[in-house]
Amino acid sequence: MVLHVARATMCAIALMPLLRQREGNDVVFREPVGRDAAARPVVLATLSVRVDPEAERMAIDSALDTRATLIIANMLWLPPHPTTLTLAREVAVLPHEEDLEAVRETAARAAARGVKVELLRISSRRPLAALLELIEERGAGLVVLGPDPRRTPRWWRAVAARRIRKRAGCLVWIAPGA
Repeated sequence: MVLHVARATMCAIALMPLLRQREGNDVVFREPVGRDAAARPVVLATLSVRVDPEAERMAIDSALDTRATLIIANMLWLPPHPTTLTLAREVAVLPHEEDLEAVRETAARAAARGVKVELLRISSRRPLAALLELIEERGAGLVVLGPDPRRTPRWWRAVAARRIRKRAGCLVWIAPGA
């Protein structure tokens, strides 16, 4: 009887499909979408400056081609002023510290071409971590990192490009100056 149970167990194990466990990659796997499913959004990210024209063109054209929503994320570094943050968080970043009008013009140009646009002004002590969180929450299909290279420090663009390429679970396009 023991021999019979052992043979039955061996047969059951032989018929089971082999499973492999993936190691070291925490990127979320998404199933391919069908034609009638909604497209994943395109995220155009800037670092509190105007958007590079090539990055703007790439993001708008990609959103048009895929009929996706364009999310323009203006990432602002939040200075460490505890009293200001407690009393008036919306004025913690002064108007001369960001180029909001130029970013709004980018959103207006995209909307004029028929793209559904969301303009987000995100202030954080860790703007790159906040951007990666936004990319994951919205399930972005493409991230376009496009701060104007003449207005952003070179080291900041390099750090942002490296982190986004490493941690974003989607396609990434980085403006040539970055």
